[in-house]
Amino acid sequence: MSSKVTTVIEELVTPILEELNLELVDIEFIKEGRNWFLRVYIDTPGGGIDIDQCALVSERLSEVLDEKDPIEQNYYLEVSSPGAERPLKKESDFEKAIGKFIYVKTYEPIKDMKEFEGYLKAYNEDGLEMEIRIKTRKLTIFIEKDKIAKARLAIDFSS
Repeated sequence: MSSKVTTVIEELVTPILEELNLELVDIEFIKEGRNWFLRVYIDTPGGGIDIDQCALVSERLSEVLDEKDPIEQNYYLEVSSPGAERPLKKESDFEKAIGKFIYVKTYEPIKDMKEFEGYLKAYNEDGLEMEIRIKTRKLTIFIEKDKIAKARLAIDFSS
């Protein structure tokens, strides 16, 4: 059900974001305790969304949601910035992240590991190449696209 809701919300929020020259980063529809939350993460093309832009999208999306009423249960709407650890989901997200420090979790182990932090060196239709550090050694690894469970920007605390 959650993926059906996020698909509908994406269709509703996209025209609002396009009009305001903003981009959709992610949508979550999740239950926490007894409450449902619809979270819409947005950003500017160059990064650096502000609270006024989030509030404007929230107001406009609320109006559309009230009119269309696509979600049966009660929920809280949250529109916010993706933060410093922005998820990488679309091709363009990965392309913009080349040269940046990222975190990747895989579905199955690669070199006996399922979690990697390092610098994204390259990305193409097959997967990504990262430079990671294991103790004092730097290693370059390739992760196939279909093995990526989760990817996001990360903060490098080692430097």
